[in-house]
Amino acid sequence: MEDLHSWLANDDYNSSSSLSSSTRSAPTLCEDSSFNSIRSSSSTHTYYYSYQAAAKPSISHFCIASIKATAAQISCLAVHDNFLYAATIKEINVFDLANLSLVDTFGSGSGWAKSIAFSNGKIFTAHQDCKIRVWKLTSPSSSSPKQRKHQLISTLPTLKDRFLNCLSAKNYVKVRRHKQKLWIQHADAVSGLAVNDGLGVLYSVSWDKSFKTWKTHSNMQCIDSVAAAHSDAINAVAVSPTGRTVYTGSADGRIKVWRSSVATATLSKHESSVNALALTADGSGLVSGGGDGVILVWERRDDDDFFVACCLKGHKGAVLCLVCVNRDFLISGSSDTSVRIWKHGKGFGYRGCCLAVMEGHCKPVKSLVAVEAEDLDEEGFSVISGSLDGEIRVSKVVISDHYAH
Repeated sequence: MEDLHSWLANDDYNSSSSLSSSTRSAPTLCEDSSFNSIRSSSSTHTYYYSYQAAAKPSISHFCIASIKATAAQISCLAVHDNFLYAATIKEINVFDLANLSLVDTFGSGSGWAKSIAFSNGKIFTAHQDCKIRVWKLTSPSSSSPKQRKHQLISTLPTLKDRFLNCLSAKNYVKVRRHKQKLWIQHADAVSGLAVNDGLGVLYSVSWDKSFKTWKTHSNMQCIDSVAAAHSDAINAVAVSPTGRTVYTGSADGRIKVWRSSVATATLSKHESSVNALALTADGSGLVSGGGDGVILVWERRDDDDFFVACCLKGHKGAVLCLVCVNRDFLISGSSDTSVRIWKHGKGFGYRGCCLAVMEGHCKPVKSLVAVEAEDLDEEGFSVISGSLDGEIRVSKVVISDHYAH
């Protein structure tokens, strides 16, 4: 199979192809819904009508490949070093992006991985069993993809870190009635990870409402923890390019802005849980997706003053995942089984519009990644979506150069 970048450059696909899908343009009635894999504190139902922009960019999209290597649900996706990592309830599968062939499977029996991050040659995975696992490649990166093997090297917190902290009673915190844990341990599912290589730190969030910071170098210690960062489960985390600002989104409907583990701002505009966060392509803005089916694009006036620059409505279910790509394009996945592509830049008066609705999954879309095209006359990228139906779909997206700017 051709490389993804070759597929993106391929002009053989056209609007008459049986794989093509037309862009939705009619306003649709939207009802928010809860999703049991995301903790939600609200069951409020609110109805919206989607906004129809007067002039949309011209866009086409085609499903060019589908992987269903396992009947297990896809919980999260990540791309690193031209390889696709796909976590299921059973294990983590690694695919070569050049031909989508399976090159390794690891983590069998470690539980459902909810997030994957990469730093300093290590792979970090967040799990339903309250643990963060650390893996490394046992074969050189220059070797054949089929020789790419992953080995577990540690579990966070490390045995040494636990031993050093268990000697003092002050290092224990109450997590439930009659139950205590070390402050360095998560007490519920670890729901998200974010890495900043410049600072050499890993941020983790959990359904236990806590937000922790870890070193990613040799000792991988937990260096900070906020025990009650939110009043309900934390579902998502994102970090600025500098690593100085961290964002957390919770089932309490709030987004908090953190600097050095101090909350400097609280953003409260969603009517239900905040399930997904992403930074805009230039890193200057924040995008959030909620159980209310609404996507909000936040801009910053100054360090601690944020406002909603754009409100995107159209999903008929909870927004579960978000990814931003260049030139103000945003991709969202929802419990309504669809993937939507949006434009939210200033050229649209901050109102934004839905460019396309991509269908094909039969269960909620849990994770998304985007691979930007190289050396294309037309602007484009590929979208890889993972669903609870156990399928991974790869789609080519091409945007007309006339409207791309």
